[in-house]
Amino acid sequence: MIIYKQDNMLTEAEMQAIDHEISQLPHKKAGVIEALKIIQRHRRWVSDESVEAIAAYLEISPAEVDSVATFYNLIFRKPVGRHVILLCDSISCYVMGYDKLYGALQQQVGIRFGETSPDGRFTLLPNACLGCCDHAPALMIDEDLFRDVKVEMLDVLLSGYK
Repeated sequence: MIIYKQDNMLTEAEMQAIDHEISQLPHKKAGVIEALKIIQRHRRWVSDESVEAIAAYLEISPAEVDSVATFYNLIFRKPVGRHVILLCDSISCYVMGYDKLYGALQQQVGIRFGETSPDGRFTLLPNACLGCCDHAPALMIDEDLFRDVKVEMLDVLLSGYK
């Protein structure tokens, strides 16, 4: 039996949410992605200790959990800001103004891809495709999708996220 320090354990709320998800699945270990999303929703990112706690809870190896966590680009394996900006860098977005949008975001938020603003408000990340090529360029802030984004819109968009 593996014993974890208190801060590496899952909370009661996290365990209840994971239990709810795995109750709908044929096998407990099929709940890995849902468990990762639950932890991220509660903690904003998934630490190595969280991977170990999920593995113990689902009775699988930490390597199995980590392989899922590192496969999905929306599972954050290092701390992120309060709000995550995903800028689509697909060919459609690139052709429709990605460069100008990225430059404006860098200026307004003061960070480049992979960085978090000093105040912890934003993390800026590239995303291969947000699935709205017919409305490029696009970006997401947290779970909110914005299409046909123009540089002039950024002030208003960003002001909604404190």
